[in-house]
Amino acid sequence: MDLAELEIFRTVAREESVTRAAKALDRVQSNVTTRVKQLEEELGVALFLRDSKRMTLTPQGQRFLGYAERLLALAEEARQSMRADEPTGRLRVGTMESSAAARLPRPLARYHGKWPQVQIEIQTGTTQALVDAVLAHRVDCAVVAHPGEGAPDTLDMDELGPGLEGTYLFSEELLLVLPPSHPPVRTPQDLTLRSLATFSRGCTYRLCAQAWLGSGEGPRPALNMLELASYHAILACVTAGSAVAIVPRSLLALHPDAAALQTVPVRTAHTFLVRRQGFATAACQAFLRELQHE
Repeated sequence: MDLAELEIFRTVAREESVTRAAKALDRVQSNVTTRVKQLEEELGVALFLRDSKRMTLTPQGQRFLGYAERLLALAEEARQSMRADEPTGRLRVGTMESSAAARLPRPLARYHGKWPQVQIEIQTGTTQALVDAVLAHRVDCAVVAHPGEGAPDTLDMDELGPGLEGTYLFSEELLLVLPPSHPPVRTPQDLTLRSLATFSRGCTYRLCAQAWLGSGEGPRPALNMLELASYHAILACVTAGSAVAIVPRSLLALHPDAAALQTVPVRTAHTFLVRRQGFATAACQAFLRELQHE
């Protein structure tokens, strides 16, 4: 097997289609089909389940995808290391939705202006999903929030995942946001709404919200989790009076319509750029410098 076969296999796995993979790779379909079959013959297993509409990974294919991701990432890192003085190649960045909206536009613009030859790929998700992607070599680095409290230099990256190193970037003030008509809130026991509009499991801010809403004295009624895919949807639910939410102040500042919402300070959460231990390409280091410049 060679790196070209691995890239073809990975692209077919992502696209679930030879046609779409061929278009993404700028190859003819017959070449993609042939290379996948050659790889399967070399490994002695079927990597895909084929039907008339899509190609999905077999259990063996899913397992092999992890190896392919690591091998391709290591090859890219090796290529970049040969030009350690200048950012080049591809940089795959993971980020939380809030950071992508409020914190990354200016650093990314500066980065692209200085190093236009670097191909930047952005992937958003929850902190846990992004940590998993870093450890599985699907992204090179990720902007994530640490769930711990205290000074940034006291936080343990192992709480996020084994084999990570992180550099502190900034702190976010987390705010409880409530509908305008909600009675004033000073403690969790003052809430009359018990629905929390939030992202899926693995979101650090969701953990912070659950911890705060479960704190204090008195009864703790069950909390209904309303899982949504964007802050636009989350704030829309709060505005409609159907839920409360906890969001960073920097994100709330981007939504002028949210000015009418009530806010209550909850806690501070620290944000880091995490990567695999020892990963330090010139492209990643230059990106970190732009983030720290903020």
